[in-house]
Amino acid sequence: MFYYLSQQLLEWSRGTRWEDRLSGLRLFNYITVRSAGAAVTALVLSWWLGPKVIAWLKELKFGQEYADKAETGAGMAARLLSKKGTPTMGGILIVLALNFTTLLWAQWNTLIQLALLSVVVLTGLGFYDDYAKIIQQSGGGTGSRVKLWVQAALALFIGLYLWRVPSTSKLITEIMVPFYKYPIATGAGFVGLVVTVLTIVGSSNAVNLTDGLDGLAIGCTLIVAFVFAVLTYLAGHKTASEYLQIYHVVGAGELTVFCAAMVGACLGFLWFNCHPAQMFMGDTGSLALGGALGIIAVLIHQPLVLVIAGGVFVIAAASVILQTGWYRYTKRRYGTGRRIFLMAPIHHHFEKKGWYESQVVMRFYILGVLCAVVALSTLKLR
Repeated sequence: MFYYLSQQLLEWSRGTRWEDRLSGLRLFNYITVRSAGAAVTALVLSWWLGPKVIAWLKELKFGQEYADKAETGAGMAARLLSKKGTPTMGGILIVLALNFTTLLWAQWNTLIQLALLSVVVLTGLGFYDDYAKIIQQSGGGTGSRVKLWVQAALALFIGLYLWRVPSTSKLITEIMVPFYKYPIATGAGFVGLVVTVLTIVGSSNAVNLTDGLDGLAIGCTLIVAFVFAVLTYLAGHKTASEYLQIYHVVGAGELTVFCAAMVGACLGFLWFNCHPAQMFMGDTGSLALGGALGIIAVLIHQPLVLVIAGGVFVIAAASVILQTGWYRYTKRRYGTGRRIFLMAPIHHHFEKKGWYESQVVMRFYILGVLCAVVALSTLKLR
C-alpha cells in the first residue's frame, strides 16, 4: 500500500512546487527501506496487540487445560502445572502482524500472493486443530491424516501453479542442491513437484513439532526468517544473483519484505512467549510459520537450503520419526516397544536429562545460528 501510495503522490507532484518536497518518497522504491519498515511495523504492532490478544484469549477461555500427550511423565509435572491455563492460539497475533504489515509495505505480485495464501490456509487449519483440542480438552485435535491432506493439497496447488506458468516453471522442472551452482536435473517436473510438496508439508510439520518449550519454535523461526530475508533479496537482485551464480527470480525481492515482516512479528511474539510464556502460538502459528518458510524456499528455488537453515526443525522432526519407527519395530519384533530417546521431540529428551527449559532453548538457539551460518555459506561455497 505504501509503495503504491508513494508512486501516486510522486506522479501527482511531478512538475509542481511539491515535487522537491515529496522527493523523499522515492525511498519507497528501495526494497531495503520497505523491509526495514516492515520489520519495525510488525514488531510495534505485535507489542501493541499482544496484551489485547492475551486478554481476549483468556476471556474466551482458549487456554490449555489438558495435558499434552508429548509432555507426560513425572518429571514434567511441575512444569505442566505452572503452564496450565496459559492461552493458546497466540499464532493469531503473529499472522495478523505478518499479513497486515506485508500488505502495507510490499509491492503485490504473484509470489507475495502465494506466500500470503499459504499463511491464511495453514492458519485456518491450525486454528481448527487448536479449537478441537480445547473443545475436547485433550491433545488429540484434528486427525494427522486430515492435516497432511490439507497441507499436501495446498503444496500441490502451489507446485502445479508454478509449473504451468512459463515465468516460474523452472522453479519446478530444475532441481537445485546446496553447494552446487548448476541444476542436477532439468525437465524433472514430477520430481520437482514432489520436492515442493515435501518442502512445504515437511517444514510446516517440523516447526509444529519444535513448538513445545517457551520461545523455542518462535526463536528458531526468527533465525531462519532472517536467513531467507537475505536469500530472497539476493535472488531478486539481478546483478547480485549473477555474481553469486544463484537462480534469479523476478519479483523475489518483494519476499524480502515478507521475511522482514516475519522477523518483526516473531520478535514481537517472542516478547510474550519467552519464559515464562504469557501465551502459546499453538498450531495456529506453528503450522502457518512452517508452511511460510517452505513456500519461500520453493519460490526462490532453494528448497534444500531450508533443510540446512532449519536444522533445528529437522532434528526435532527426525527425533519423532526415529522414536516412533523404532518403538513400532521393536514392539513388533520383541513384543515390547523400546525407545531411542527418553522423550520425543528431542528437546524434551534433554529436559528429562536434567537441563532447565531455558538452557534447552538457548542451546537450540545457538544450534540455529550455526545452521544459519552454514546455510548462508552456500552462496559462496559452490
